[in-house]
Amino acid sequence: MTRKKYSKKTAAKSSSKPSRGVKIFARNRKAFYNYEVIDRYEAGIVLTGAEVKSIKSGNVSLAESFIQVEKGEVWLWNCHIGQWIYSGDMNYDPIRKRKLLLNKKEITQLGGKSREKGMTLIPIRLYAVRGKIKVEIGLCRGKKKYEKKQKEKERMLNKEMHEIKRKYMV
Repeated sequence: MTRKKYSKKTAAKSSSKPSRGVKIFARNRKAFYNYEVIDRYEAGIVLTGAEVKSIKSGNVSLAESFIQVEKGEVWLWNCHIGQWIYSGDMNYDPIRKRKLLLNKKEITQLGGKSREKGMTLIPIRLYAVRGKIKVEIGLCRGKKKYEKKQKEKERMLNKEMHEIKRKYMV
């Protein structure tokens, strides 16, 4: 019978906590209905401590938010983060603009692509990875009305088809 040799490194790895998955706090569902997502980026976000606690308690909405590149910095506008219930800040603004953290190369790419005709930057979801809150940014092109109607027709036809299959397969 062979014995395994354990070094300090392997012992530390085995005793450490298992890595946790991604915890999603908010999704922008309207983004997928109104826009076609072409490219995605992950960005950090600058928050206060009370805002982090408020987000973790689920008091956040991305419904009407958008992203702009201004003077080499990326900003998240109209993201509603409600005031944390135990915060004593009386001058708290829940929809203030918040700075997003990206590499300089990514900022220049986003700035150039967002200036193209019909392109915009939309936050898709707000989530935590290893305790850090991140924003998934989508480089999007707006859908036309006829594209939305076509998608709805396809959805309805698929639903009817599945109902008919279920009815006759039983």
